[in-house]
Amino acid sequence: MAGVEASDRPTTVVIQTAFLGDVVLTTPLLAALAERHGRVDVVTTPAAAPLLETHPAVGTVIRYDKRGADRGLAGLWRVGRALRARKYLRAVLPHRSWRSAGLAMLAGAAERTGFTDSPAAATYTRRIHRSAAGHEVERLLALAGPGAAAPPVHLELTAGDRAVADAWLAERGVPPGFVALAPGSIWGTKRWPGYAALAAELDAPVVVVGGPEDAPLAETVAAAAPGRASNAAGALPLRGSAALIARAAVLVTNDSAPLHLATAVGTPVVALFGPTVPSFGFGPRGAKDRVVEHPSLPCRPCSAHGPQVCPLEHHRCMRELSVASVAEAVAACMEAHRAIRTGH
Repeated sequence: MAGVEASDRPTTVVIQTAFLGDVVLTTPLLAALAERHGRVDVVTTPAAAPLLETHPAVGTVIRYDKRGADRGLAGLWRVGRALRARKYLRAVLPHRSWRSAGLAMLAGAAERTGFTDSPAAATYTRRIHRSAAGHEVERLLALAGPGAAAPPVHLELTAGDRAVADAWLAERGVPPGFVALAPGSIWGTKRWPGYAALAAELDAPVVVVGGPEDAPLAETVAAAAPGRASNAAGALPLRGSAALIARAAVLVTNDSAPLHLATAVGTPVVALFGPTVPSFGFGPRGAKDRVVEHPSLPCRPCSAHGPQVCPLEHHRCMRELSVASVAEAVAACMEAHRAIRTGH
């Protein structure tokens, strides 16, 4: 790596304990930092850790179970003390939280870089302006400093990850060219209610994906297309699920983590936006990707994340996205992908 510091240990720690999708979107920053300073260590949640353990830019993934075993000041102190023992020169903080800033301080890193709009910005030694425009990937890359390269969003899947996904598909007789559906979201208003009808409408095999918490919803969606749809929610480990998404012809998803997993493994995306909007910086990035959203609701967007319940109690932003419009976007996305692959 050009310009890498001479060291037999990582000198940089990145503290990113946000949601899974945010962790995926941090991978270009990790690659850019590794290009300058050598491989980096990363502090993240136990749920997100598997996504980074195989990444070539990452040395060690340090789990911080902030809502479980490491919650509270005692856990913060314990993890901070472990970081201090690793003697980092710098800490980079894409997650704008007091907890992350506290870890950086406890780690003893002389250089602490974060965004000016963080509540904890006063604790940083380098403060970077966070643009309101552009994609989150570019915003995070700014933390690497001027002139940082722009690597792609990337997950490093192993042969074992692919074998797990392939075995699951083979056992269920799912052929190539299937459509993956990700109906879940931790934010209630981000969930499009039309996934079951879409599964029944599509003229293609369907695999419903998600975490264990999405399994009941996924089963309802899969049941709408008996003999043609399979439920993979909660059935595979996280990187195995990403490998399964990598095998899909297209993923239909809400504004949630599977969108970014698909980006990271190169699968075309049809992204459904309701309470949030792509201009927040979390939309799909590929030329062949498609966004489906309501064309004319003055109440959009209604919040940064999407509340659990529609503030106006009508949820029109999602209810009025027709199955036909999403099916058309799926067809267009698949056709664009075929054109790019064949050069036509």
